[in-house]
Amino acid sequence: MKIVRTVSELRVDGEIGLVPTMGALHGGHIALLRAARAENEVVVASLFVNPTQFDEQADLQAYPRDEAHDVEVAEREGVDVLFAPSGEDIYPAGFGTWIDVDDTGAEGAARPGHFRGVATVCLKLFNIVRPARAYFGQKDAQQAIVVRRLVRDLNVGVEIRVLPTVRDSDGLALSSRNARLSPAERERALGLPRALAKAGASDDPVRVARAELNGLTPDYVEVLDLDGARLLAAAVRVGSTRLIDNVLLEGDLS
Repeated sequence: MKIVRTVSELRVDGEIGLVPTMGALHGGHIALLRAARAENEVVVASLFVNPTQFDEQADLQAYPRDEAHDVEVAEREGVDVLFAPSGEDIYPAGFGTWIDVDDTGAEGAARPGHFRGVATVCLKLFNIVRPARAYFGQKDAQQAIVVRRLVRDLNVGVEIRVLPTVRDSDGLALSSRNARLSPAERERALGLPRALAKAGASDDPVRVARAELNGLTPDYVEVLDLDGARLLAAAVRVGSTRLIDNVLLEGDLS
């Protein structure tokens, strides 16, 4: 596996699958890497904690980072190129061009500016890597839909693949932020997937989810219509950690 740290050094030939990540790789990322490995000649994984998509500096500073672990996982999963640029390389001095996306849903309303940063960095990665396909997880469904809209509206030649959420044995959706939960906080966090699972089978999913959150205060609980699919999505805070999750009610995101 080759590790590339600057845009100018990145030279990749063949049909490319891109897995954009912010590191702290876990089982959800591994599922994306394996799908990319199965469907493409070359797999590129990006490793970049994108500062422009964080609406809170404390969240950015606390985001878990473990490059040695990420390199080990990427190499084991057959990644050909790990692209790990610096912030100065992605956003050089004088950078001033941004992608603004309308109608970013409940997550966008809860985190102003978040999807501006997501859309901008994803377009940059697509232009730098030139993949045939890019891979995202359903846990971040609203992000994936924003990226699909970006690709459609700006005629970007990349297929966006969305894979099912990977969960731990207790039902919690895998997330890099889970490492910040204490044992007691993790137990409380299980109220989120349990509430969504129960509500997803009901006639009034929003009401049932709110009632079943077991003391967790949500940023939002909403049914979202995304790209022909309907999802019940929610975000909650457990201690200082913000978690998102969703369940598919109808349709298919893949």
